Amino acid sequence: MKRLNIYLVIFAIIAGLTACDDQLDVENPNSQTTFDFGNTESELQEAVIACYNRIRLEGTFARVGYVIDAVRGDEVWNSSQQWYIDADNLNHTSAYFMAEWPWRDNYHVVNRANFVLKKVEDVEMSEDSYNEIKGQALFLRSLAYYNLATIYQDVPLITNYDDYVDISTLYATTASQDSVLNKVEEDLTEAMKILPSRNEGGEWASGRATCGAAAGYMARTLMFRQKYAEAYTVLKDIIAGEYGNYALAADFGDNFKESTENNSESLFEVQFMDFGTGGTDEEWTPVNISPNATQGHAVEANYAPQDKGSWGDCAAAPWLYNLFKKETCTDGFPDPRLYWTLVTYEPEYNVVTDVATAAYPNGDPRTNVAYKSELSAVTGDKDNDWVLNYRSNTSQGGISIAKWTYARLDISEDVIVGLRSGINLRLMRYSDVLLRAAECENELNGPTQTAIDYINEVRQRVALPDLQLSDFPTADALFEQIANVERPKEFGCENGRGTDLIRWGFFYDDGRMQQIKEHAYYKLAPKQLYTWEEDGEEKQEEFVVVDLEELTSENASGSSYDSYVVGHEYFPVWQTNLDTNPNLTGNSANNNSDNSVAFFEKGYTVRPVYNLD
Repeated sequence: MKRLNIYLVIFAIIAGLTACDDQLDVENPNSQTTFDFGNTESELQEAVIACYNRIRLEGTFARVGYVIDAVRGDEVWNSSQQWYIDADNLNHTSAYFMAEWPWRDNYHVVNRANFVLKKVEDVEMSEDSYNEIKGQALFLRSLAYYNLATIYQDVPLITNYDDYVDISTLYATTASQDSVLNKVEEDLTEAMKILPSRNEGGEWASGRATCGAAAGYMARTLMFRQKYAEAYTVLKDIIAGEYGNYALAADFGDNFKESTENNSESLFEVQFMDFGTGGTDEEWTPVNISPNATQGHAVEANYAPQDKGSWGDCAAAPWLYNLFKKETCTDGFPDPRLYWTLVTYEPEYNVVTDVATAAYPNGDPRTNVAYKSELSAVTGDKDNDWVLNYRSNTSQGGISIAKWTYARLDISEDVIVGLRSGINLRLMRYSDVLLRAAECENELNGPTQTAIDYINEVRQRVALPDLQLSDFPTADALFEQIANVERPKEFGCENGRGTDLIRWGFFYDDGRMQQIKEHAYYKLAPKQLYTWEEDGEEKQEEFVVVDLEELTSENASGSSYDSYVVGHEYFPVWQTNLDTNPNLTGNSANNNSDNSVAFFEKGYTVRPVYNLD
């Protein structure tokens, strides 16, 4: 009996130890894999947030992915002549390191969206939750593929998450641009049907993709392929409120402030915050995994005055400044979009009026202040002249860009470089819907009063005189107004101009190519002689200044399109990607091949240059 009791005690101890072992055998929540995550509704909601996180990387919209399209266009040039020089000159090779970043980070988005779209089909949840989760993943994957197709032309189309776990399907083959955009249209069509509108979504919809966002990007995708009739149907539905109620913000500047984010004008914007401490590990790692990493963007560090702390990489083309100056508002002021787009001194800004205007019902806020500093006129005072102290680049000059910076917000003394700006990047605004509707109406029926009315709604917001139909005898004339007056002034220095130049075929027509070449004239290191007295002695020195004069072939240093190589309106596929994936092929930029033949074979057209003067 004693021996039996001993055996029972030993057995009890062993059983107890085994039970303890089972209790300790728990899953580490920090070591989960895609095989054991995403099996509940709450986990899928987290996975959707992870998809949004990837559009805040440098290659998507936190810096490089946003800026490269701006310098590809004719409104912005690489004033540093360094970081973005190959992107600006459109002669980049497959060895260009920045060619990797948008590819890498947009495929981050695709990968995570594919994960959500695979898992969501097997999880029990309400129909509303299913639609919200699936719709957001479809939109974000479409956004990534729209970026990839418009940046790289032909790219692998990966839509099945299981492809990543099989070596035979891991290295996807290159798909044509049309195939990719067909998929974008297919996915956006479904997202438009299942996502809630901003009205229905309430607080949930603030900052998230809605059916309105999907409809807006559907119109963009269709117009990239010159499907004007189909795009016009979508745009008219947006205007009619089929996808939620949108309206222009009363103040144009509300589109560039943190205090007025996700407003009535915004169809979709990337949500940014600045709460990190900064630092190399936190900001510049490719996957941005530091727990203290900021969730801000670095567009300000590219755009703002270098003298105030930015890198001074980008400057606005003098063409854009002079375009603003050609027309004044009904109250006698310059177009207020100039104030919010460029950091310049304008004498009219010294008169702050309390008189209500159409543009600013609570008084006119425009003053000659940037980063809490007073901008002075050109007086010859080297310490106060804004042309010296608010340059995009201290060595090259250039007009600094105010959009997506704190320059006009009276918040900071200077620029804090890095991924630190918390201003949401509005990727699509209702004004884009209106101007695209005007473009489609003009392409299909124009010129018409309907097209003019769409344009005038945007102009009235900033108190510009209405356009008159009688001033535009042909569709070519009205297109010129839309493409090279209305859109540059409304969206100047924002992401999208480079893509517009491709869809309009400006790279495939000699007249249009010459036109954008002239738009992109710049002047390197313009200098001015300053005389001043110091310690009772007169001194003189030449300083680099901001040059605002209209540039021509005679007085410009050059154009950022002087070095354009055929086919390089797209970015090359990075050589390392080509070497790694045996099924990947290069695009027109890799091969220096002309896209004009294929462009016209599709039935696309280029409107000839029309002199509006």
